[in-house]
This record gives sequence, structure tokens and C-alpha cells, in this order.
Amino acid sequence: MSEQPPVDFQLACPTPRSDHERVQMAHGGGGRLMRRLIEEVFVSAFASASSGERSERMVLHDSTVLTMESARLAFTTDSYVVSPLFFPGGDIGKLAVYGTVNDLAMSGARPRYLSAGFILEEGLPLETLRDIVRSMAEAAAEVGVEVVTGDTKVVDRGKADGVFINTAGIGAVPEGIDVAPGRVVAGDVLLVSGDLGRHGMAIMSVREGLQFEAALESDCASLASLVDELCALGADLHCLRDLTRGGLAAAVNEMAVDANFGVELNEADIPVSEPVSAACELLGLDPLYVANEGRLVAVVARRAAEQAMAIMQRHAAAPQPAIIGTVAPAHPGTVVLKGILGGERIVDLLSGEQMPRIC
Repeated sequence: MSEQPPVDFQLACPTPRSDHERVQMAHGGGGRLMRRLIEEVFVSAFASASSGERSERMVLHDSTVLTMESARLAFTTDSYVVSPLFFPGGDIGKLAVYGTVNDLAMSGARPRYLSAGFILEEGLPLETLRDIVRSMAEAAAEVGVEVVTGDTKVVDRGKADGVFINTAGIGAVPEGIDVAPGRVVAGDVLLVSGDLGRHGMAIMSVREGLQFEAALESDCASLASLVDELCALGADLHCLRDLTRGGLAAAVNEMAVDANFGVELNEADIPVSEPVSAACELLGLDPLYVANEGRLVAVVARRAAEQAMAIMQRHAAAPQPAIIGTVAPAHPGTVVLKGILGGERIVDLLSGEQMPRIC
């Protein structure tokens, strides 16, 4: 029998792939892939946006410890399921930061810290996730807030429509600031910070593949610095509401019920751009009910109305401010719209959802 040449036989342990281009179920499994996703996508983006280097607050721990300069805190939480993920003027990441910041600002708070929880669908391109997180980091840096903690979960294909985001936010309320429906009194004046309906109609145009002569872009923006300047009104600033789901109609109705006063709006004074007005007319929608993501209504003492208007007129976040109505002692809890051609109608809350998944 002839001698056989030695066989070059080596045992090796296969190394799991770690360079996936799409979200895998293992990205939510608590192991190496999840750690890498958190480090490379989330921590790297939010740490650099906060301070240019990894913050001590961004250690991978179960919670974070924060120091606040004020004992008066505002705390909010929200979830974002907008479809599509990217739309003219914004995306789900930017919307999540601005939306949470704006909710804090409506309490007169200066936003400081955010959390971000991500529900990721298996198969989501990691480049899409990076774009969303990058947009969030840029928005946070612009506003001056830090994303300091978060969570990541992965669900099966078809269960999350790409990505859902949950946020929570903490802000400090300056001394002497108290804005709430309970401070609204008869004779107060209502001001809106800009034209209405842009966000909702931008989402609808993309979702339904509609083309209009003039491009429709979302008004997605932070209102924090505008509110900071409005706080100079002190005790004359009575209430703030951002005009998100349900639009101006929902915000003013809720305020009227909580304050137990009536509200009278002047249709001729309410700013609506021509493209939004045309799109609403085509689709049979009322712009008063269409969502916004960068607009607020401020209720101020009558003597402070002109000062509030001047503040808005010089601020970039208030592109078309207007005085739109007053608080009335009559018809408590009811909003009445005085029409352009005369006559009045009640502006009530919608019974259903005019446009789902707009935030």
C-alpha cells in the first residue's frame, strides 16, 4: 500500500456575520449585533451631537442620572408612526425630536433631555436607519437638547412599517412662568404663529401620489426658541398649544373646554397658504382640522397682544403670525367661527380621524 500524503485539515469555528445591510432579528436579541447597532448607529450619532465626544450620560446602562438647575420640571412622552418615513420638509426622526421639544415648550419649559425608543422592522435597510438617526441628532443639536437614553426592539417583517419611534422629554420651567388653560380669562387674545395645514397636506400629497402646481412642504420645526421669547410676556402669557393632530380646531376646542370659556375666531384673519387651500378644496378637507408640526396658538392678555405679535413677527419660527380671535364669556366650551362672508358656524371636534399616521 502506498503512503498517502498528509491532509491539511484544520478545525475552525464559524464567525457570525456582523456587516449586515438590513436590520436582522438578532439586532434586537441583546447580543453582539444589538450592541454593535447601538454603538455604531445611536451612540455615535447622539454623543457627537451633544458634545463632540461620548458623554458620561451615554454609557450603556439601564438608566441615566441627570442634574437639573430647576425644581420645576416638565415631562412628556410621545410616539411617532408617520407614513411615509421621509416627506417633503422632514422625516420621522426630525419629527420625533421637534414634536417632543414642542410639547415641552407648550408648558413654558426649556427642553433639556430626550429619550428615544426604536421599534425596528426586520429587513429595514441600515442606511435608512442611519439617515433617520442622523436627522434626529441634527435636530437635537439645533434645539440644544441631548438624547441621553433609549431602547431598541426588532419585530418580524410586516409588523412595524419600517420603524416606529417613542420619545420622552424633560425640560426646566423658568421661575414665574405658568401657562395652562386654567389661566385663560374672558377678553384674552389668540395669536397663531403661521399659516396652517402644511404638514398634513405634505404627508397626504406624498402618500396619495398627488402633484400640485406649488410644492407642499411640511412646517416641521422647533418652537422652543419662539416660546422662550414669548415668556418675556411673563404673567400676560396665559396659555400655549401646538397645532398637531386635529389642527387649530382641536387645540382651541380642548382649550375652551378646559378653561370653560367660549372662543370666537375670525376666518378672514386665519392664515392659510394658497397651495394648502387649493389642496384642501380638492380633497374636501377643512384646513382648520389639518395637522401642523411647527405652529402654535398663544393666548395672551389683551394688553400684551401687540407685544406678542411683535415677538412673533421677528422670529423665524413664526413665518406668518396673526391675531385670529378672542376669548368670550358667552357659550363656554364652544368655538365659533365668524365667516369671511358673514354668518357664524360652530367649529367642533371631529368624530373620526381625518388623516391617520401624520405624526
